[in-house]
Amino acid sequence: MAEFSQKRGKRHDDDVLGSAVDFLLANARLVLGVGGAAVLGIATLAVKRLIDRATSPRDEDDTKGDPNCLEDSWKELSLLKATPCLQSQSPPAALSRPVLLPAPSPSAPEGPADADPQPSPQFSSPAPLCLTFQEKLLVFERNHVSIPVSHVALAKQLAGDIALELQAYLQSKYPELPFGALVPGGPLYDGLQAGASSYHVRLLAPLVLEPGLWSLVPGLDTVARDPRCWAVRRTQLEFHPRGSSPWDRFLVGGYLSSRVLLELLRKALAASVNWPVIGSLLGCLILPSVASEELLLEVQHEHLELTVAVLLSVTGVDAEDCLLLAWPLEGLAGNLWLQDLYPAEASWLQAQDNHDVGTRRRLLLLLCSVCQGHPALRRLGRAHLTQVVLQLGEEEVDWAEEALGERFLQALELLISSLERASLPCHFNPSINLFDSLREEEIDDIGYALYLGLQDPAGLL
Repeated sequence: MAEFSQKRGKRHDDDVLGSAVDFLLANARLVLGVGGAAVLGIATLAVKRLIDRATSPRDEDDTKGDPNCLEDSWKELSLLKATPCLQSQSPPAALSRPVLLPAPSPSAPEGPADADPQPSPQFSSPAPLCLTFQEKLLVFERNHVSIPVSHVALAKQLAGDIALELQAYLQSKYPELPFGALVPGGPLYDGLQAGASSYHVRLLAPLVLEPGLWSLVPGLDTVARDPRCWAVRRTQLEFHPRGSSPWDRFLVGGYLSSRVLLELLRKALAASVNWPVIGSLLGCLILPSVASEELLLEVQHEHLELTVAVLLSVTGVDAEDCLLLAWPLEGLAGNLWLQDLYPAEASWLQAQDNHDVGTRRRLLLLLCSVCQGHPALRRLGRAHLTQVVLQLGEEEVDWAEEALGERFLQALELLISSLERASLPCHFNPSINLFDSLREEEIDDIGYALYLGLQDPAGLL
């Protein structure tokens, strides 16, 4: 009778617990949905069975029962653990930060050896920053355009030492030829050096011509009809016959030939100057470039690489205030002198930036760096890009740093329009078209690359 009462009371408790579970599950469907209610039902069932086994006395039926019943309960719990928990939305960023969990106490009992290892919590990585084109441009400038101050100082020191050594060589090798002081200069000295891959220095070797014996003739007035060049003509031959000037030995048809002077100095730099000894004294390796038609010296230092261009120059002749360079020209212009507009362009850009605290020179450096790193835009040299910035620099627009991205896109548009016309006039000599040296196929390739770059400017960086 007692056993019957005990079983009856047990069934009553089961009925009460079952009713509570049914009520809970019925309401869970409304709150959690079907999936959540199923998970909650499995959990409740498993916990109920564990409580029954723990509280009910073990009788013979239990002893003879299925020994796998407890194992089934653990399987239900493992099923509950393996069931994915549905999330309606991702947790906020503040909750996705890693949390340092306290280390387990050494006295804590270890779990069973065959228990499944708890998976380590997976934390979501923070979302990447979305930068504007202006911000990306400034990052590119910091990483690819800016150069260390120590490298600039070292390059200037090497260029100055090479200038002194070459000056001493010219005075000892050609004492009859009056050369002026060799002066290093160029983009590195004017703050227009783009990138630190290779530094470029211009080493001017001026010819001291006798006043009154020489005059300049514009290239358009010569047989070459080249607006880029000038001819240096020998005058006063009736009063000062040929041979009165030490430079008369380089005359061709009554004009001072840049080609003859270039060949003389090329042979001297390649064969006569002891560059290994000079390089060892300066702590670097100096190699004259044989493949180039220009007079180039390749300087290799453990911290940098330097290219020195030796330029024979003529200035201060007649009333014309222009700088002429001995340049390897072709055809009828082979004996003429190329007018160098770089000093005037660099001075103009600096003056405009100083006037309104602008970023014209920074824009030029960005354009040069971008074009140097692009296979199709590499044909655009510093001279082309300088003319673009000079044209933009005259416009009354905002040249503050905040507008640098807009000016960059504006420069791309100006380049595309100039390529469509196949015309890029020189700022200080509009009769010179800098696109004359490009073939039609090259113009098409450059224009297409610039068009794609204008659609996705960040892809150029």
